[in-house]
Amino acid sequence: MMTSEGAPVSSDEQAYDPAGHGPSVRQDPRFAGLPCRPGKIVAVHLSYASRADQRGRRPEAPSYFLKPSSSVAATQGTVERPAATELLAFEGEVALVIGRPARHVTEEDAWSYVGWVTAANDLGLYDLRANDKGSNARSKGRDGYTPVGPELLDASIIDPAGLRVRTWVNGELAQEDTTAGLIFSLPQIVADLAQHLTLETGDVILTGTPAGSSVLAPGDVVEVEVDAPTAEGSPTSGRLVTTVVQGEIGFDPGLGSLPAVDDTQRAEAWGSREAAGLPGEDAAADDAAADDAAQEGAARPALDPEVRDKLLRVPVAGLSQQLRQRGLDNVTIDGVRPLHPGAKLVGVARTLRFVPNREDLFRSHGGGYNAQKRAFDAVGEGEVIVIEARGESGSGTLGDILAIRAHANGAAGIVTDGGVRDLDAVAAVGIPVYSSGAHPAVLGRRHVPWDHDLTIACGGTTVQPGDVLVGDADGVVVIPPGLVHEVVDAALAKESEDAWIAERVAEGHPVDGLFPMNAEWRARYDAWRQER
Repeated sequence: MMTSEGAPVSSDEQAYDPAGHGPSVRQDPRFAGLPCRPGKIVAVHLSYASRADQRGRRPEAPSYFLKPSSSVAATQGTVERPAATELLAFEGEVALVIGRPARHVTEEDAWSYVGWVTAANDLGLYDLRANDKGSNARSKGRDGYTPVGPELLDASIIDPAGLRVRTWVNGELAQEDTTAGLIFSLPQIVADLAQHLTLETGDVILTGTPAGSSVLAPGDVVEVEVDAPTAEGSPTSGRLVTTVVQGEIGFDPGLGSLPAVDDTQRAEAWGSREAAGLPGEDAAADDAAADDAAQEGAARPALDPEVRDKLLRVPVAGLSQQLRQRGLDNVTIDGVRPLHPGAKLVGVARTLRFVPNREDLFRSHGGGYNAQKRAFDAVGEGEVIVIEARGESGSGTLGDILAIRAHANGAAGIVTDGGVRDLDAVAAVGIPVYSSGAHPAVLGRRHVPWDHDLTIACGGTTVQPGDVLVGDADGVVVIPPGLVHEVVDAALAKESEDAWIAERVAEGHPVDGLFPMNAEWRARYDAWRQER
């Protein structure tokens, strides 16, 4: 038997009727929501901006993995969470069903090769995810882990940017987004795949999930619906319903990798550390930071409001001069410039360290709730995030989302000896930022976010948590907290003296003997001060 597009159908299946009568009754109910058993199922790793922002990483190009057709499940059925596992996660998605073979097609023509659209749930077991290394063969290829259906929508009458996907768990809406929120359009995904392999009639493309994916427990009921609200008649796939049941069979330790989870997998499965019931900061990092602080005396007291007010009135050049007079020459963060030259930066340091990118280390430390995100989540009011990027400006060390997060937390500013991406958007946030310049590339091009709240090197100088940072158009200076009162008072006194000298020069006096002041001019200045 052949489908209407000329694709063969196995003897235990009936052809799909494209006139809208739906799939015929077939012996295998798993494929009731599809025109035939798919030859292959291709899934997109990360495609929605909302999901990418949640994960803290945005891909520059789509990437894919394959799921076996044996993972397809009935449109109303159950899915098993295996024994001794905990992280079965749902992902509501728009599923594309190929209507005719596609190979080397343009993005403009790609949508014409899509026959139908429906709903899918790209279920995955995060307990098995780490050892899959991105292939997801075990974590997402299990029987029943790709429910699809129940109704097929005619793709020819649908705007590919006008689809909506929604997911409910136990009757409560958990996910909602539209394909307008995709990083990569649906036609782009089809055309990209078709330049690598032949998409055959009946093949299914799972186009990624938006933010809101989380963990299911036995007894939970998850429903997914895809519709086209702006299309004539508002066609809908109907609700794809799956109930989670507890499995009784575990894994044989003699055959392969066993389930294993850590806090990173828990946070990604649940959607955030908070949703997973984890503390806002990694405990190991906190312990290490506490050890560093105890060993180095690096407490982070809040800056006294009176001292802060004085620091706001003193130029960095004056503070630098006073520190040099006390034997501290290496206290300027060199090579950084302000995004807002007219804004003053005053705050207490909170530190973050990047190490040079190494692919295996970025895989282990670059994703999920990494040190960069922990630092920006943890920064407090009046604190300055100081980033060690080794002066490497060949990628961004922060963008607008993290700048917004720091600003919302009341941070006093950000200093990085690396680059900034989304420069205009970061500048628009309004928080004082000092950097080595702009660069469009993402973090992983040059850096791995490694740890935070420890002694670092930024712009050629050492910065410890608790140090006081002051920045203006001249640059940024680092003041040891034990010297800040002495230094700022001395700098204010020197500013008053320099202002008086400037007035005398403006009156026509020569600088010889006045700058610096000899005994005569010093006596006149002291008399002026006493009068005031």
